[in-house]
Amino acid sequence: MEVDPHVHVERQVLQAGAAFRNVVVSTLGVVPDRPSVVTTGCGLQVPYAMTSPRPESVTCLPCREHAHGEYLGFAEQVERLSRMPGAPVPGDQAAEAARWARDIAQRFSG
Repeated sequence: MEVDPHVHVERQVLQAGAAFRNVVVSTLGVVPDRPSVVTTGCGLQVPYAMTSPRPESVTCLPCREHAHGEYLGFAEQVERLSRMPGAPVPGDQAAEAARWARDIAQRFSG
């Protein structure tokens, strides 16, 4: 069995990392267990320890492309939802969230 030397992103990259876990904890009052193996943006299943939400750490090119697209899609979705009547997020907050997501997308493409 060949060992994969690359660092990947989780397939659900927007739900990876401490920020998302903190939202779950503050909302539900429970700490979710980290899986030992995760499915990555490139479709492989790898140990959780071989993933990172940080663009600078990810060495798998297909995972970088996946994360780039996920963050761009999130930015577009936030902007679209903010324009709907009765949107739960004000336009200025949505614009800031979209800028944040596009910044991270750019870091994954670089």
